[in-house]
Amino acid sequence: MTKTISSSSEIPAVPGLKRKPFYHHLYVQVLAAILLGILLGHISPGLGEQMKPLGDTFIKLIKMLIAPIIFCTVVSGIASMQNLKKIGRIGFKSLVYFEVLTTLALIIGLIGVNLFKPGVGMHIDPATLDATAIAGYTKAAHDQSVVGFLTHIVPTTVFGAFAGGEILQVLFISVLFAFGLQLLGPIGKPLLATIDLVAQAFFRMLKIVMYVAPLGAFGGMAFTVGKYGIGSLAAYGHLLICYYVTGLVFVFVVLNLAARLAGFSLWKFLKYIREELVLVLGTSSSESALPRLMTKLEKLGCEKSTVGLVVPSGYCFNLDGSCINMTVLAIFIAQALDIDVSLYHQITLLLILLLTSKGAASVTGGAFITLAATLGSIDVIPAAGLVLVLGVYRFISEGGALINVIGNGVAALFVARWEGVLDREQLTRELG
Repeated sequence: MTKTISSSSEIPAVPGLKRKPFYHHLYVQVLAAILLGILLGHISPGLGEQMKPLGDTFIKLIKMLIAPIIFCTVVSGIASMQNLKKIGRIGFKSLVYFEVLTTLALIIGLIGVNLFKPGVGMHIDPATLDATAIAGYTKAAHDQSVVGFLTHIVPTTVFGAFAGGEILQVLFISVLFAFGLQLLGPIGKPLLATIDLVAQAFFRMLKIVMYVAPLGAFGGMAFTVGKYGIGSLAAYGHLLICYYVTGLVFVFVVLNLAARLAGFSLWKFLKYIREELVLVLGTSSSESALPRLMTKLEKLGCEKSTVGLVVPSGYCFNLDGSCINMTVLAIFIAQALDIDVSLYHQITLLLILLLTSKGAASVTGGAFITLAATLGSIDVIPAAGLVLVLGVYRFISEGGALINVIGNGVAALFVARWEGVLDREQLTRELG
């Protein structure tokens, strides 16, 4: 099987060779671009907003590559395996892990917002809310349902899934195609070799695209700060502290426990994927890190088929960061509007989000739309209250994207260890 090509920044240092200057590292360049973006957005908000096309174009470049990379990775991994039952076991174990972790994320989000009480004391009159600013979100929320999400998994056409960049649909097609290719037997080997070669070409394309990552991060951060302003951070400081402290607790308690059970250090893993995390921070999109995350997980000794199944499905079913922000924002709105939400209603909210959160990745602005749909279904907290967090949501979604990426990386390694397909010697060697 052809080995996946990785970026040059991942090549280990060779004794006796001169290390490249620190400013040649991608994460240093992206961090510098983020700082410049913040500075421009703060000094000249209008000009900062005009930088939006830089961030949008970079994300489009990444999304352009995600579908074919997932297809090639999944097909190559599954079609090369002889034991079909193993694929079923990996899928089942992944879903069990996802359900447990997202439940814990929702519970921790509820506990955090009830302890911090970031909305208490705002005393906003619900009658003064103007829902026109979120009309687009509420309309999308009205069209969203659990049944709709399940039927959406099957695309209308094969090419439509790739054209629309629908991760779950592409994963569905990839699994079916891989089984079909495996059933062809020996005559399918040349096609499998071709797919491996195509995968190499797409990873080479990814390497080229990553050269403009600093521009994308600069544009994304300049737009965010220019449009929403540093002032929104101060105005909603208590909410942001509540969200990020809750998120850190989830990462360093829950995910750290999962990492220890899988036999690796979470801190070393975070250092290993620091470039991907900085990239997500700059672009506010977890998808920008998906292809490189898959490559690095394979380098850590995680079996290719496991990476191909767990990571793309995790981007649809294992959105830990998004789950935390949905529970925190829902109760924050209730506190700000002086609505007393009983324990019964909070448990009801949690149970509904366990279902609706699974579709958060299927639409743009997914977590916000999912929250609007959930609030509309429980009739306790008005969906119009979302206008209170519209100005600060971008900063919250960045934290959610970071947690989503970390969570899916840990998930792949955990499931691989659970299934016995994790090369622990390679994992230890790579994390160093």
